Amino acid sequence: MTEFSLLSALLVGLLGGVHCVGMCGGIVAAFSFRADGGKPPFRLHLGYNIGRVLSYTIFGALAGALGASLNLLEIRPLQIALYVLAQGVMILLGLYLAGWNQWVLIFEKAGGALWSRVQPMFRKLLPVRNLPGALLAGMVWGWLPCGLVYSVLVAALAAGSATSGAALMMAFGLGTLPNLLGMAFFAQQIQSFMQRPLVRKSAGLMVAGFGVWGLFRLFA
Repeated sequence: MTEFSLLSALLVGLLGGVHCVGMCGGIVAAFSFRADGGKPPFRLHLGYNIGRVLSYTIFGALAGALGASLNLLEIRPLQIALYVLAQGVMILLGLYLAGWNQWVLIFEKAGGALWSRVQPMFRKLLPVRNLPGALLAGMVWGWLPCGLVYSVLVAALAAGSATSGAALMMAFGLGTLPNLLGMAFFAQQIQSFMQRPLVRKSAGLMVAGFGVWGLFRLFA
């Protein structure tokens, strides 16, 4: 896995801000109020997001380990197929960030059944009163069906190892922090910046470019 893969995953998380606000806005709103009407302390918001990123990292490690086990079969066509799939997903993610397609919604619809089973567990954790509870709620939050998460998981499958898959998903999760951690405090400013056409198109083309470069390296 190259540094470009980590950078592209970070950019997908960061510049997918509009998508993150739409997908997770309701959950962040639920986290932003207490039963007594007050605002929860910052450490709880931090705990939610650390738990969420931890779930992503675990998913990435599992996907990377699965991909590595497939590579152990030493079936060259299968190895090439995984690599091409990862680069193709990166290109499609770039086009999504640029606003030129909505293909990630397919993954979200597919994950809806899983979330319907996890959601009751999530509701039982609310309201959150302490940091351990926030970490646990955040980890369950990480199961929310999200096209961006699932797409980067495909790339983690081709990362080559559990460590590399975990690093890829952690980079993605860290990229989402400014949007989701900041949403509770200054969401308007974040959304305004992320919705600028130049920002979205530039980031999208950069991410897609990493995928194109990956394919070029394979076939050059």
